[in-house]
Amino acid sequence: MNKVISNHAAADTEAVSSAYVPTLQLTEGQPEPIAANGGLSYMSFDQDGDAGTAAAMEAALAQIAEGKGQAVIDMLDSAPPGPIETEWGVGFRDYAECMDYIRANNIEAPEGGLALPLPYTVSEQPSYSIVSSNALWQDPGRAADAKALRKDEQDNRRRNLFFPQVMRDARRLEEYYPGLSPNSPECMDKLGLSLAHCESECENFYDAAEVERVFYPEIEKLLLEFFPDATDALVYNHDVFDKNYQGDRTEDQDSNNPGVNANYANLVHNDLNDNSGRVRCRELLTKNLRNFGREQHYTEAEADAKMSRRFMSINLAKPMETVQQNPFVLCAWPSFAKQPYITNYRIYDDRVGETTRFTYRPEHEWYWLPQQTPTEVSMLKCYDSVTDGSMSRWSFHTACVDPTAAEDARCRRNVVVRSYVFF
Repeated sequence: MNKVISNHAAADTEAVSSAYVPTLQLTEGQPEPIAANGGLSYMSFDQDGDAGTAAAMEAALAQIAEGKGQAVIDMLDSAPPGPIETEWGVGFRDYAECMDYIRANNIEAPEGGLALPLPYTVSEQPSYSIVSSNALWQDPGRAADAKALRKDEQDNRRRNLFFPQVMRDARRLEEYYPGLSPNSPECMDKLGLSLAHCESECENFYDAAEVERVFYPEIEKLLLEFFPDATDALVYNHDVFDKNYQGDRTEDQDSNNPGVNANYANLVHNDLNDNSGRVRCRELLTKNLRNFGREQHYTEAEADAKMSRRFMSINLAKPMETVQQNPFVLCAWPSFAKQPYITNYRIYDDRVGETTRFTYRPEHEWYWLPQQTPTEVSMLKCYDSVTDGSMSRWSFHTACVDPTAAEDARCRRNVVVRSYVFF
């Protein structure tokens, strides 16, 4: 499938704007991303303080009208039954079919590992997601746009296929990288992932206020101890995942309550990229924007000074009970460092976030923690400001279905916190 980079008409970047526009900082040797505007942030399209949201919405609708996303769906739908040959390898429409292929071809995993299907996108063009809080959804005058955008987001899943991959046991990482402990900052620097130990005093992870009061400081302390060269760590939000939760799941951003997620992120992705790693950090420092943690009140100059040194974004996942099903799995940076990422734009009313997706490669190096316990914390890097190739820039991750788990195995119950670490 051909790479598609949508180039939209450039806004007048000479006009005075208060929007923070980061320069695209690719890792040395990394190919350009598959992105709109040649990778330029939508913040550069700011109109009257909208942070480029109007331009992003217009681009989303234009891309739908262009029809290339639908063409991918049509190609997959019209393919004969069975495996689908892609330019990267053999993919499958459903999990069971891919699992049959793994068994038939005797794809084996090392001790502690697991061979299983993972879902990847097969669409190499940018994607757009309109967040639930966007005013578009409440505007009766834009019902047609809302319908088109909702359908396109639902269709994103129809542009995914399952591919066979092998999980390695992260606890055995030194077997693959002699001398590299999974419980070390060196592991994070090299692979973009690591493990930590945490015995939290938080008693109720469904109580957002308690999580912020008790767990956030615990994780900040963990991060500062884990990275001895760090000067500051900021935990700024969290998510709770529990498919079987019976209580109120309602998300309430105004009261810093993320709700309880029923769905696991069943797609290979990363939460940040070259642009959003910097934008998200600066808006936390200068605007305290959607920050559930310690309030930040940096001037723009102070934030720029803090961000002129190394900083990185780390996600940390802690189970509430031993994980039986839907484990969290991580991919090591060296195995995809030369691969272009595909940008997904998340359109709010006041900002355009950027996440990333990836197409399959057989050499992707995946890790998991079989039966991950409540004191084991999996850590993954979402962004690193070091671009010279000496450090991992990020990991990517997904949830998966463990084919060896019992049929009645409980789905994963865990809390994921997001943080920035400054050096």
